[in-house]
Amino acid sequence: MAVTAPTLQRPRRQVAPAIRAKRALSFHGRISLPLALYTVFTIIPFYWVVLFAFREPSSNSWLPFPITFDNFVFVWNEVGYEFFFWNSVLVGVLTTVATLALALPSGYAMARYKFKGKRAFTLVLLCTQFIPGAMMLIPLFQIFNSLGLINNLLSLAIADTVFSLPLAIMFMTSFISKIPFELEEAAMIDGCSRFHAFRLAVLPVLGPAIIAVGSFSFIGAWNNFLFGLMFIQSQQRFTLPVGLSYTMGEFGVNFGVLAAGGIVAALPVIVIFAFIQKYLVQGLGAGAVKG
Repeated sequence: MAVTAPTLQRPRRQVAPAIRAKRALSFHGRISLPLALYTVFTIIPFYWVVLFAFREPSSNSWLPFPITFDNFVFVWNEVGYEFFFWNSVLVGVLTTVATLALALPSGYAMARYKFKGKRAFTLVLLCTQFIPGAMMLIPLFQIFNSLGLINNLLSLAIADTVFSLPLAIMFMTSFISKIPFELEEAAMIDGCSRFHAFRLAVLPVLGPAIIAVGSFSFIGAWNNFLFGLMFIQSQQRFTLPVGLSYTMGEFGVNFGVLAAGGIVAALPVIVIFAFIQKYLVQGLGAGAVKG
């Protein structure tokens, strides 16, 4: 009976716990340092805005003490932010509702039906994202002028919807295509029409996608400056970005008033994202990758 020689195993190199801890700290340090620098670089401008907004005009302190709300009172009552704020809310809500009302059926058709020119239509939607808004100002102005919509907030809602709709359709198409069609088939077997099957089986699942698309549409309309500057003429119909630009005088800038106006303009957006961030991440994650 042959006896096999035992195989020699190479001893494993043991890493001391102190060396492992040192390597881990070195790795975390390489990651933490850039993140800390980026955080400081991002927070400093926000702190500067808060400092000028709540600090007295005659103060040179690096801390907003004593706190004063005079800049906010002046912005809201004297500058006209009371009108600018609600004008922006109206334009944002109209844009969001119109975008969702058009993107939902369009995305459903793109995801569920096959028709000629579907790929070409998708390519056209994608190419529209490369067209800058400034390039469309003259044709849009002529169209709205012929319709009598110049100096009307409806023109801003229409223009914002046109520019936000292609991305919304592509996003809805990606999300709906991941929902199994068997859910609709089961509803139609039970006697539902195609519309009722969509309403009962698909629409409840689209909550995160609707929140994500609606949020981006609202924020895009809220922050749009160019259309409000070109299509609106009377000061009482200005939106917040246009009204904020008018707080800068010809011969000087009141930084306290400008900072207070910036906080008024940014606060609703921050509040919205704070409440919907969970659904926003779910919607973006579900519609970003193809299964």
